[in-house]
Amino acid sequence: MSDVFLINNLWIILAALLVFLMTVAVGMLEVGELGKRYSQSFLKTLMISGFSLFFMAFLGFDIAFAPTLGGVIGNPLYNGIFLGGFSTSVSGILSGSWWSMGADYFNTGLTTGTYFLFETAFAAVTLAIVGVIALRKVKLGAFLAYSVVYLIIIWTLPAAWIWNPTGWLYQLGARDFGGGLVVHGAAGIAGLAMVTSIWREEKRNNYPASPQVKTNLSSGWLTLSVLLLWIGWFGFNAGSVLAFNSEVTVVALNTFLSAGACLVSTMGIKYLMTRENPGFLYAANGIIMGLILMSPLSGYISPGMAALIGLLGGPLFLAGEKIFTRKWFSDPIGLFPTHLLGGITGFLLIAFVSQSAFAAASGAAGLPNGLLFGGGMNALRQIGINVLSVVVVGAFVYAATYASMWVIGKLLHGITTDYSREFPEDETLLSRRTTGGSGKPSYHGGK
Repeated sequence: MSDVFLINNLWIILAALLVFLMTVAVGMLEVGELGKRYSQSFLKTLMISGFSLFFMAFLGFDIAFAPTLGGVIGNPLYNGIFLGGFSTSVSGILSGSWWSMGADYFNTGLTTGTYFLFETAFAAVTLAIVGVIALRKVKLGAFLAYSVVYLIIIWTLPAAWIWNPTGWLYQLGARDFGGGLVVHGAAGIAGLAMVTSIWREEKRNNYPASPQVKTNLSSGWLTLSVLLLWIGWFGFNAGSVLAFNSEVTVVALNTFLSAGACLVSTMGIKYLMTRENPGFLYAANGIIMGLILMSPLSGYISPGMAALIGLLGGPLFLAGEKIFTRKWFSDPIGLFPTHLLGGITGFLLIAFVSQSAFAAASGAAGLPNGLLFGGGMNALRQIGINVLSVVVVGAFVYAATYASMWVIGKLLHGITTDYSREFPEDETLLSRRTTGGSGKPSYHGGK
């Protein structure tokens, strides 16, 4: 292995570790926003990490990143289960590199093991993001059953379409640097389908409204979690260069500038609206929104544009918060106004603000200048490609998640927890449910 390829591998292994850190940091974020009563969040995120490693090695990695069959699905038999099983001759394990890291594609020399760890870390943190919807409402067993489907099918197929160089959307020209659509947008859409599944069960059980998971801020946990996520995002975005070169620094600058700028605009605009200190929650969400917006963009733009987009992120988050604050939405960690809205917005902005010189340095040499930088017809075509990608990925993730939760609900006799135990503080709401013909509550697990 050449010195350049060796350095690339060392850097991406470090980036993978930083991204793995983010999964458990999501659990810390839940505790920081909802209080120490939610310490089971740590168990959930640890299990997500373990499930991700096992099921991505079992089949998910090949389905996402092996050479595709017709551009739709990676060949699940490319290496065989568990990265080649017991074979000593699998390319990229003891020698060589993963096929797409060779000279014909990205030419960064990453080995199979290095690339597997990096992409599996992304799968894990994406699943953890989806999991913020499950708090106190979805049975842990139901969520873990969904995790298996997610890691083998729901996350891997969009990754195969957009991140695999033989995927059909990639071949059309779709580019998503750090995962605005593949990670954040898709996680938000999966969360929306899961919330819809919860609504369906709550309405079938005659609840007049959806019990809300209430915030109970713990400033220490919240600050620690956001700092760890911020640090982890260095691996998340800068690692997505898939090499160690000068563009790594540009991506890191873009990521951190956007987060800082979004913090400034979120806190500033909220203060102007209320004339009060917005507090920890808005500071945290401002930082996270800025980081999310940069995930699909950070390898394709200049630091100045990153700062500008970060400033726009504050009003975008506040608008999203208002849109998604509804009776039947239980979204205490802000999945929808940050990940769903921010991820898709950032992905769509690629066609408007990308600069081909930065894109080429990040491995996306075919990405044209955006509409604001003279991209003309090529930029207009990119808008169409990105809109198509959002529609296709959104429809698939929503339908697959909803169907999965329906089947799991049938197998486990419902996906929701016993609300009389989980939400005793909402006794007024619980007592208003309609009873069945027997005179007993018609929802499972009632008193």
